[in-house]
Amino acid sequence: MCAAVILSGCSSMSNTGKGAAVGAGGGAALGAAIGALIGHDGKGAAIGAAIGGAVGAGTGVIIGKKMDKKAEEMQAALENANVETVTDNNGLEAIKVTFDSGILFKTGKYDLSQASKDDLTKFAAEMRDLPDTDIAVFGHTDNTGSAEVNTRLSGQRANAVGDYLKNSGIAAKRIVTEGKSFNEPVASNDTAEGRAQNRRVEIYVYANENMVKAAEAEARQGQ
Repeated sequence: MCAAVILSGCSSMSNTGKGAAVGAGGGAALGAAIGALIGHDGKGAAIGAAIGGAVGAGTGVIIGKKMDKKAEEMQAALENANVETVTDNNGLEAIKVTFDSGILFKTGKYDLSQASKDDLTKFAAEMRDLPDTDIAVFGHTDNTGSAEVNTRLSGQRANAVGDYLKNSGIAAKRIVTEGKSFNEPVASNDTAEGRAQNRRVEIYVYANENMVKAAEAEARQGQ
């Protein structure tokens, strides 16, 4: 069975504090896999490798510190993106990067502009010192056109970003991509401004099995 990972933004507490709070509750069961990112429609792409066991307080704190530090670095480095820390219901911390698709793509297109490539090159560079993470790329559209067209377009946008990251030195095995069509709007599709916000790409960076194991070992040494 997979553990369902439900990501939500959290600005009131640092990742360090959240990791400790969850771990102090007796450890968060991960099940056989990290699970799936859950969207507004209750569906998502599988994003993790089998880990099993439980995450204790010390492990959560260590992962949280790494994610906090990287989120701050990425926010400073990525001018055309919003970077925020998120947490799943297992207590593991992650980073969410939302690129403005008005910068990434022209309306109805999925080819990357030079400015977009520059931003993604910076993102890939930020990932070099955090190799024990995996990356999920989700493409979104506004509601202009049919569901079929938008499903295809959102997937093409996600794949364009994923392919560029692979070509920028991030291992293909670390990346999963999915098009979400217009099913998860963040603004109203009734206005041009709202539609522009909905034409977006989101990237999630989250701990993989190696990071969890290393954090567990470090926590044991500190006991």
